[in-house]
Amino acid sequence: MKTSKGITALIWAALIFISYFFLLVPINLQSINFWAYLFIVLLVGAGLFLLTQIFVERKFALKKRIWTYLLTASVIVLFAGGVMEIYSMPVFHAKQYTTLIEKKTGNFAEDVAEISADQIPTVDRDTAQRLGDRKMGELIDLVSQFSVAPDYTQINYQGKPVRVSPLEYAGFFKWLNNTKNGIPNYIMVDMINGDVTLQEPQQNIRYSESELLFRNAKRYLRFHYLTDIFGDFSFEVDDQGTPYWIVPVHENKIGLFGGTDVKGVIMLNASTGEHQKLKVEDVPTWVDRVFEPDVVIRQVNYNGKYQSGYWNSIFGQKGVLATTEGYNYLAINDDVYLYTGITSVVRDESNIGFILVNLRTKDTTFYGISSAEEYSAMDSAQGAVQEKKYVSTFPILINLGGKPVYFMSLKDNAGLIKMYALVDAQDYQKVITGVTVDETVGKFLNRGAATPVKEVEEPKEEFELTAKITDIQNVVIEGNTFYYMLLEGQQGVFRANISKSAKLPFLKTGDEIKVKYVEDSDGVRTIVSFS
Repeated sequence: MKTSKGITALIWAALIFISYFFLLVPINLQSINFWAYLFIVLLVGAGLFLLTQIFVERKFALKKRIWTYLLTASVIVLFAGGVMEIYSMPVFHAKQYTTLIEKKTGNFAEDVAEISADQIPTVDRDTAQRLGDRKMGELIDLVSQFSVAPDYTQINYQGKPVRVSPLEYAGFFKWLNNTKNGIPNYIMVDMINGDVTLQEPQQNIRYSESELLFRNAKRYLRFHYLTDIFGDFSFEVDDQGTPYWIVPVHENKIGLFGGTDVKGVIMLNASTGEHQKLKVEDVPTWVDRVFEPDVVIRQVNYNGKYQSGYWNSIFGQKGVLATTEGYNYLAINDDVYLYTGITSVVRDESNIGFILVNLRTKDTTFYGISSAEEYSAMDSAQGAVQEKKYVSTFPILINLGGKPVYFMSLKDNAGLIKMYALVDAQDYQKVITGVTVDETVGKFLNRGAATPVKEVEEPKEEFELTAKITDIQNVVIEGNTFYYMLLEGQQGVFRANISKSAKLPFLKTGDEIKVKYVEDSDGVRTIVSFS
């Protein structure tokens, strides 16, 4: 009987080792995957010992049996994990969720340098992938053994935006043939002119996600960092062209499972296998991707959603903000920034502003510029050439003439770039298209050259007022968000453009405001500044 139990224990241990070899779960109580893995391991163990008792020992008993202890432990794990999952939810910690990311207010014209036509990135990820695959098709010796991995990470390399992606083994037998020497190259796509180069590092890439055994990048790091919760692996290269895997290390700051953030980074040299774990503030400046976009977007949404508490986000929804459906990247001062619009929770066709997040440091800046929602700008660009049935890429935000402008490529059904479009972010009905980037930018910058000069209006008298809000509503007019207010003890309606204050979306009935306003000819009092 002891022999049968010993054999069962060995089988159970073997299953644990084999499953861990492939699942690579962090041994960390903050990982919900660890709790799920522990539950399954205990449940499988209970099942094995129960089967041994029934079919080997040929008896069935409930008391003081290994399988009953294991089954009880699995139920405790399931219950405890469920309780901690519920406790970590925003309903109990709404205010803490808003503090995961801190936003400062910036000046777009000052923070984002104007860009010339020969600096505008025109190649999106889909186009980069097509260009990379086409390049591989030209390399007969390589294409028979390798394919291009789907990474295409956007980074800044020697002062210019590029996308990089390693080669990977093109199947099991190709891996067998080449794993001894490793992967000889990676692809680099220039995002401005679309040039594709096959880069050859000083040493072959021996640690990658396409390795099947112990040089698999995730497995290699997991066995060195058993307790760390890994984020997404990002392929990057330093300024000398040395390939690295950049791996964020996560921690949960709220409860046991809530408030995921990045506490450090593991850097793995993809050629030599050398690795080190650094604090976020110690990461080299050439690294561009420390904070994953999904983590950043989630934190920004928490910040906009729970400012007035959890229940307000469901019922009243006063001042509740959300990111728009999509994001893109900007290259600023040798860093990569995530860009996304900020809109009201009802998600109309207008943004109240947008944010830029440095993906290396998580420095976040909000720009209170009323603008068109990105998909509205895409529709507007497509509508300008609707007879051609071109499809717009997701826009990037650039500074042209000191104002925010959406730039996008227009593709045909084959995915080839045929034209370019610029859409005024503050008035998406103003669209400029062209066959080349130079032509499109030139048209945009010269579009007002023939416009007659308007007669300068006499300055209006400004009045100061401090009063409480008795009602507040927002409306979208020609792509711009305006807030209309009724104030206690005042006749008439007060109007304010979102650009006047980043606090406007958070104002609610009962709040006291101090403003300066002018009397307009239509009888509405226009607020010109907030104190």
